[in-house]
Amino acid sequence: MSILVTRPSPAGEQLVSRLRALGQVAWSFPLIEFSPGRELSALADQMNTLQEGDLLFALSQHAVEFAHAQLQQQGLAWPDDPRYFAIGRTTALALHTVSGADVRYPLDREISEVLLQLPELQTIAGKRALILRGNGGRELLGETLRERGADVTFVECYQRCAKHYDGAQEAMRWHARGINTLVVTSGEMLQQLWSLIPLWYRENWLLRCRLLVVSERLANLARELGWQDIRIADNADNDALLRALQ
Repeated sequence: MSILVTRPSPAGEQLVSRLRALGQVAWSFPLIEFSPGRELSALADQMNTLQEGDLLFALSQHAVEFAHAQLQQQGLAWPDDPRYFAIGRTTALALHTVSGADVRYPLDREISEVLLQLPELQTIAGKRALILRGNGGRELLGETLRERGADVTFVECYQRCAKHYDGAQEAMRWHARGINTLVVTSGEMLQQLWSLIPLWYRENWLLRCRLLVVSERLANLARELGWQDIRIADNADNDALLRALQ
């Protein structure tokens, strides 16, 4: 098995070094990188409006990292009043580390649908909900919280930008290295990879690789794009990806 990991830095490199330590052949090929979000300057003011029992959500580790850097720069701490929520375990740990708060998160799958099933999110009419996220992303969480009567505000804490590659050159390189397994953790990156690789290599190499994804939704997108050998990891963190690859 020769594995290509498309996760962004540093998670991609961390997974590759763990795979190599286990004797696997693995390479890092990050498809996106991160920069500060356009709404970071509004973060402190938004946090100040949160009162006892209001809700604060972090949708990724990157949202936590960029938000924390912004608060530190302004000499501010995370607020004590709101109840804290995260999309999954890794994000919850990052949020707890910087805020000291008790962070609730879904235990089985790191997706909005499961987060929305938490008992604390069923009766929230009249509460303010502040959602820290990247540019774009799914609207399901915000829409559902609004339907349940919450006053929802998003703060774009970071932007995902596609890294630029010469598709033909990369296709030749990875094909020559015998890559036969791909790790892709978002729909955006899956689409990007498919578009990047020229048609001949896409048909004769890319779509013949085994693909490891992190949700049923991603697996369905992969099938639509033409992949057939698809596995779904039980979570989106490196531990789960490692288990699925072994």
